[in-house]
Amino acid sequence: MDCCFRTNPFRLCSGLKVLGSYYAVVFVVWGPKLLDGDALAYCIIITFNILLILASWSYFMVVFRDPGTVPLNWRPTFDEESLETGSSMMSDYVTPESRASTWTSEGMERRPGVGYCNRCQNSKPPRCHHCSICQRCVLKMDHHCVWVVNCVGAGNYKFFLLFLLYTFLETILDTLALLPHFIKFFGDATSHSGSSGNLAVTFVAFILNLAFALSLLCFLIMHTSLLFSNTTTIEVHEKKKGVIWKYDLGKWKNFEQVFGTKRLLWFLPMISKEDLENIPALKGLDFPVRSDAES
Repeated sequence: MDCCFRTNPFRLCSGLKVLGSYYAVVFVVWGPKLLDGDALAYCIIITFNILLILASWSYFMVVFRDPGTVPLNWRPTFDEESLETGSSMMSDYVTPESRASTWTSEGMERRPGVGYCNRCQNSKPPRCHHCSICQRCVLKMDHHCVWVVNCVGAGNYKFFLLFLLYTFLETILDTLALLPHFIKFFGDATSHSGSSGNLAVTFVAFILNLAFALSLLCFLIMHTSLLFSNTTTIEVHEKKKGVIWKYDLGKWKNFEQVFGTKRLLWFLPMISKEDLENIPALKGLDFPVRSDAES
C-alpha cells in the first residue's frame, strides 16, 4: 500500500490544489482584509479551515480504516430463526465444490449472496467482492479508489461519502471566494498592477477549484443515489430490471446502515460503538433483506 501511495499521481495533483487554494484564499485574497476588521473575511477563513479539517479528517479515515476483511475460515451461520423465515443466506451459500465464479474486466470476482473466493480460498459473505489490486476480499466492496489508495467498503464507506461532501463544499467555497479576484485578474494583468505571482496563483487556484467542484458534484450525486437505494457501485451492474432489490429497505433505513442512528455523529467521520453493535450492516457480514424481494 505504501508503494502505491508513493506512485499515486493524484496525490501530487490534489496536494498542489490544496496548497494553492490555501495560499490564494487565506494569504492573498482574504487574509489582508482581516486587518481591516472585515466580517466577511472572518467568516470565509473560519469556514474554509473548518471544512479543510473535516475533509482531511475524513480522508485519512478512508485511507487508514480497514474497509472490511473476511474473517479467516468464515462460514455463514444458520440459526432456527433464519430457517423459519427462509433467509436468503441459506439458499445463496455455495460450497467450494459447486462454485462457478464470474470475473469482471476489472478483476473483481462477483457472486450474489454467500459464495467462495478461489483466490483467498475462503467463503465470501453477501455483497463481498475480491479486489485484484488489494489481493483480498473486501466486505460490501464499492470500488477501489485511486485517490485514497484503498478499497471503499463497509468499514469506510461513510468516511468516503463525507470526504466527497466536505471536499465539494470546500471547492465551492474556494471558487466563490476567488471569483471576484478572478474577474479582477484580467484588469490587473492588463494594467500590470499587483504581484504577477499572486495573480497567477489566484487564477490557477480558481480554475482548479471550479474543475474539481464540477467533477465532485457528479460523484456526489451518483453516490447519494446509491446510498439511498442501498446499492454499491459494483452492484449497479448486478441489479436486474424489474426485480425488487432485496437490500433496499427504504431511504431512511438505507441511510442508517451507512451513517448509523446517532444524529450527532452523522457529519463526523466516526461511528459509535453502539451502532457497530446494533447495526450488522456496518460490520459488513450480515445484511437485512426485504421480505417481499425476489431472490
